[in-house]
Amino acid sequence: MEKIREPVVSGYFYPSGKAHLLRMLETFIERDTQKEKVIACMVPHAGYIYSGKTAGITYSKIEIPESIIILGPNHTGYGEPYSVSDHDKWLTPLGEVEIDKEIRDLLVEKSRYLQKDEIAHIREHSIEVQIPFLQFLRKNIKIVPITLMGYVDNPAWFEIGEDIAEVIKEVNRDVLIVASSDMTHYQPHKVAEEKDNYVIEAICMLDEDEVIRRIEEKDVSMCGYSGVIVSIVASKILGAKKGQLIHYTTSAETSKDYSEVVGYAGVIIK
Repeated sequence: MEKIREPVVSGYFYPSGKAHLLRMLETFIERDTQKEKVIACMVPHAGYIYSGKTAGITYSKIEIPESIIILGPNHTGYGEPYSVSDHDKWLTPLGEVEIDKEIRDLLVEKSRYLQKDEIAHIREHSIEVQIPFLQFLRKNIKIVPITLMGYVDNPAWFEIGEDIAEVIKEVNRDVLIVASSDMTHYQPHKVAEEKDNYVIEAICMLDEDEVIRRIEEKDVSMCGYSGVIVSIVASKILGAKKGQLIHYTTSAETSKDYSEVVGYAGVIIK
């Protein structure tokens, strides 16, 4: 019997109805923009009314390949610390998405850290919210959902990044790495903007050590830095030369509350 991962934030972070969801995605995606092949990207994972615009503008720039590795933080604390989804398919209001089992199984085989696990993914939203964007832009995608726990300079992340690059080289096809992360949480708008731009600058330099240093220096409450570090390490091995900020905003754009915001950034790595 197939193991299907059911949506858990449908109707909360994004519409539960297919037609409503498609209409919303249509407002976020830029149809007339020039698309390019990229190795990785960073996109936010909040409710679509807050971060959908940033995610949509970023994904609009990317030529989406068939296979996508999606790296998200583990907000719940459930399951394995370095978890690859052990489901067969993930379900969203736009339909089912298959797991790329070739890539998943190679990663588990090669990595000292990554483990197949369902529990870490059951309630986690950071990966789920990315999938409708990818489905909207390309039919018949395959995904490899990975959640990561740990502290800021966790050495496991560097090795996982190397493992991902090795597997992508081995399968010898285009694979997009998506790091799902929001930026500063619950700070005044100007403070969040300043902190976030400081970290984004280091991300665009593809300097994982400097990203870590700046997060620690400014005490940046960025929830998905694990996936960003992994993405930078893997991307450089795969030939990436630079990152580019595509869009930045905060929750204040929607809420109009500038006293306590969350920051959202879209970055591509190529």
